[in-house]
Order: sequence, then C-alpha cells, then structure tokens
Amino acid sequence: MKKLALALAVVMIFSLAFSGCGPKTENPSGTDATTPSTDNQPAGSELAVCIGPDPETIDPALNSAVDGASLIIHAFEGLMTLDQGGSVVPGQAETYEVSDDGLNWTFHLRDGLKWSDGQPLTAADFEWSWKRAVSPDTAAPYGEFFNVIAGYDAAAAGDFDALQVKAVDDKTLTVTLAAPCGYFTQLLAFPTYVPVRKDMVEANGEAWATQVSSYISNGPYKMIEWTPGEYIKYAKNENYWNYDALGSDTIKFLLIEDPNAVLTAYQSGEIVCAKDLPSQEIPALRETEDFHLDDLMGTYYISLNTKREPFDNAKLRQALSLAIDRNYIANTVMQGTYTPATAFVGPGLLDADGKTPFIDNSPLFIDPNDYEGNLEKAKQLMVEAGYPNGEGLREIEYFTNQQGYHKPVAEALQQMWAELGVKLNVQVADWAVVTADRRQGNYDIARNGWVFDYNDPSSMLDLFTTTNGNNDGKYSNPEYDKLMETARTTGDANVRFDSMHQAEQIIMDEAGAIPVAFYSEFYLLNPKVKGFWHSPLGYFYFMYATVE
Repeated sequence: MKKLALALAVVMIFSLAFSGCGPKTENPSGTDATTPSTDNQPAGSELAVCIGPDPETIDPALNSAVDGASLIIHAFEGLMTLDQGGSVVPGQAETYEVSDDGLNWTFHLRDGLKWSDGQPLTAADFEWSWKRAVSPDTAAPYGEFFNVIAGYDAAAAGDFDALQVKAVDDKTLTVTLAAPCGYFTQLLAFPTYVPVRKDMVEANGEAWATQVSSYISNGPYKMIEWTPGEYIKYAKNENYWNYDALGSDTIKFLLIEDPNAVLTAYQSGEIVCAKDLPSQEIPALRETEDFHLDDLMGTYYISLNTKREPFDNAKLRQALSLAIDRNYIANTVMQGTYTPATAFVGPGLLDADGKTPFIDNSPLFIDPNDYEGNLEKAKQLMVEAGYPNGEGLREIEYFTNQQGYHKPVAEALQQMWAELGVKLNVQVADWAVVTADRRQGNYDIARNGWVFDYNDPSSMLDLFTTTNGNNDGKYSNPEYDKLMETARTTGDANVRFDSMHQAEQIIMDEAGAIPVAFYSEFYLLNPKVKGFWHSPLGYFYFMYATVE
C-alpha cells in the first residue's frame, strides 16, 4: 500500500508558509525534479482501465471533478506539469523568468509545439484559453483560480481582454500578477490552465468537448474514440514534445457506473486498474497484492442547499452535523478506509511555521468520540431551530450516486438523523447527473467531496466563499469572504494562516457544509503495470505506463 500525502505535504509546504499568496514556492532551476526520461519505453498494444463512469464534462474550463481531471491531463498539458513526486516541472514552457518583485512572469514555450492535428501551438492559444476560462459567458467552476492575475475582477465582470496575460510572440507569454503568489507555478499545472483550440470551441460551442473530431489536444495522448456509457480511447499523440517517453500505444478508459461490473472487468482481465469498487468486497480485496490504499488530501462532506428552506436555518444545519456518528461511518460503513473528519482541513497540511499540522492549531470542532453528547446537543438545537423532534419539518431528500460507499453512507445518515425526527429520502442517480444538479442547486442535501488542488488550506476553504464556482451549497457570509480575501493578499504568513483558521471556525460554527470523513483512495492495480502513479491530489497517471 502506498502512503504519499503526508510526506509530500511536509516536503512541499515547508517552503510555502512564508509565501505572500499561498501554498507553494517552486524553484525553476534549483530543483531535483525532472520531466520523465525520454528513454524509449517498450510500447504495449493497449492499457485498459476504469477510474470512473461517464464524466460530466472533459472541457478543461468546465470540469470540476477529479475523474474528469484524470482524463484531461492525459490529453492536455499546461505551461507546467507535475512529476511523480508531485513537484512542478516544465510542461509546454521550457523556461521562465520572474521579476524581483514577483509580479511579472515571462514564459518561453518549447520549440515546435503542435496540437494533436499538427497545427502549430502558440502563446496566443494560452492567452485566449485563460481569458475564456475567466469570462462570465463560460461560467467556469474554477474561474477564480485566475484571480491571482492582475485584471481578474474586470475580466470576470465581462471585459474579456482585461486579464493581464499577453502573447508577445508565438513563443513568449507574459503574465502580470495582482500580488506575489508563491503557488502560481502550481496553478499553471492545474487542468483549468491548459490551452484549448479557439477554432474548435467557437465552431462547436460546448459540444467541442464531446466529439472526437473537435477534441483537439496538446498533451501526451489524443482522443480517437468515444462511446458514451462504454469507453473513451486515447492514442499516443505523435506531435507531443516528449513522445518518446510515452508508454502504451493506446489507453482505453472504460466508463462503468456499476461497482460490481467494475470488479468483474478487473477480475476477468478486461482492465488492469479499477476504481469505484463494491464496498462489500473491500475486506477480501485488502488481502491481495493488487489492492492499494493511498492517502489523499481531501474531505468527504455534505452540501446543504442554504438557499432552500429549511437549510437556511443555521441551527438545523448544526443539529444535522452533530447527529452524525463519524466514527461509525469512517470505521464501519467505510471499513476503516477513511478517517473521521472533525474539521474541513485535515492531516497533511501544515500551519504558518511549516512544521505544525494546521489541524493541530484548530479547535476540536466536533469530538467524534462523544457521539451521545453530540446527539443530545443536536436534539436541543432542533428545538431552538423550531423543529422539536422533527415536528413541522418536511421530508428531506438526500442526493447521491451509486459508487463506493456513497449509498451506504446515505443510509447510515438516514438512521442517524431519524434520532432527530428527520425523515430522509435517499435519491440515487448517475454521477454526471449528481454533479450537474448539485451545481445548479436542484437538491436539498447532497453528498460532496473535495480533494485539494494544491497543498494549502485555502484550496479547501476557498470553496465556501460567496462567488466560488464550486460552492454548491451557495453558503454566503461576508466575514468569511473577507477573511479568505486577507489570506489571499497578505504578505504576512501568520496573518494569512490565522485568517484561514478564523474562516474555518465560521464555516464549522454555522455548518455551512458538513465534513464527514477525511479521504483515502483505494483501487486495484495489476502488479504487471509499470510506470503508473497516483497523486495525493487524486489524479491517475497512465501516460508513461506499460504492462510487462
């Protein structure tokens, strides 16, 4: 079993505690990190895997799911990318310079970059793609990831060219930041920052990312087949700058919704990697060498539609949170593969000193070992909320998907909340439906989860700011927003981290969302697969993988 996240976080966060804008400071020249070797690997005929069902979208600007991101990173590449150790290394940019004040960045693209159809890729492709992601017409969930760049506010309000990114020539891109930002290179490796083809987007609209003919990419692989509900197939992109390092000739991503069917496909040899396994099989699977349990930096949580009655009532939300037996869910329902979440920011993230875990400096918001005491408080809060023993409270719908532990967790919540007199109707839908309806606010309560996009508490806490595109519960608190804005702009590490602690206190006190468990990820991998890795950020990397 692999245990990656804590060690990675210790290495990566120590240097960022003193960064004015946040999580991570990367040294473009003083690092041991390298791109994968270009020594030619033996090519396999095909690598078949299943890491999720049909994605809601694989448009880099619109995707907000980890499974979608894993598909995107095989087809696209940004200015920077991440290596197996999680370090930022050059991608489409070969070199870059930063001004002494940390505001002006100049990127130099590699020679001869091309799209998968052979057309030249230029700096202008990056400029247009970033501006598209910020445009309100696009409504990108991660649009705020560009708020570190000068001109963001005007661009997000509709001035397309206000964002301070400029293609000086075909190979040179300049970027002006609003304030020094230590994690900017980490953002450059994030899927929303990859380039997309302007002509394909404009000619096809949102459908450009649903058709093989228009899904032109610049990364290690290119899409060659897509049968919705069955599979997506990629082939090596002969125009990729590091083509000789790539692994299998093709990668076939099976899109299977039913966990039992996923396991059957693995056991029959149809696939060599399987995620979203049937929960009842985990105890037996854990005894095999194929089973991997990796730490993830993330939190399994519950979104409550705070714009819909009765979830606009903070006391009701607090009662629902306290009535959850987190130990039972993590250790029994999830069979010890997750750990109880007493906050939103979990293990693996450090505080301002670069040594102390962030969670160690947080109050014990919820004691998972005092369920009976928590339940009594929850019952009192129901009285204060105006719903003693659930009287006067309508039936509540809980929206979730079938994979993994999601349905068993919902059924456990159904029993726990019944102690408050709450009637819960569990609705199960396909994953793509859940994510779309959740974002559009078509739900009461829904299962949710977040794996960190970069190694800093803000990656989680920014979710609950009023304007964040991934704030599915539409939680809004001006003081919370102000604290997170301070965390983004201050140059004082102590002020920055103190602001984030205060913000977490607010979201926990108001139960604007409800943390349940800290993530791990389990999957099956054929031992004959070499060159694969899985990131603590949740991504699966098959582009350099082969089967012996």
